[in-house]
Amino acid sequence: MPTRLILIAHAPTAATRRAAFADDEALEPLRTRLEEKERFDRLFVAPERRARETAAAFGWSATIDDELRDLEAGAWRGKSFDALLTEAPESVMAWTSDPEFQPPGGESPRQVQARIAPLLAAIAATGEPTILITHKAVLRALLSLATGWTMLNKPPVKLLPSTAHLFRVGEGG
Repeated sequence: MPTRLILIAHAPTAATRRAAFADDEALEPLRTRLEEKERFDRLFVAPERRARETAAAFGWSATIDDELRDLEAGAWRGKSFDALLTEAPESVMAWTSDPEFQPPGGESPRQVQARIAPLLAAIAATGEPTILITHKAVLRALLSLATGWTMLNKPPVKLLPSTAHLFRVGEGG
């Protein structure tokens, strides 16, 4: 039987509002308290502050899992997409058209995919419902693994901050 897995995108930060590659920053103030809808005993969170604060906003205590960390943006960390279009337009074009492209000192979307695959297999092996609080790059990687989406165009579903996405993880992740 497939394992239920819920991924929650961390709540908004100043970087998500300005379309920038985030550094380890705090959340923007939340307008409402997030409420737990169902009991999950297995909760894992990315190590970055914004992910940990999202878990805290739910009132949840979660285990930090480094595999859920955000895409390493390298030299692009903290820079807006618009600034990068001015500084390195060829690199931005490569980023948007090639999931193997790595920003200088960073990792590619495909590397994120490879990083999370063993974690998904381990979650599937437990058979226990699990919540992961992580980042859009990790959500995109999982969505690609789950649906066959190539990461070359828009994703088949909109991935927004503070949203939950339900997946069923079969054997092998």
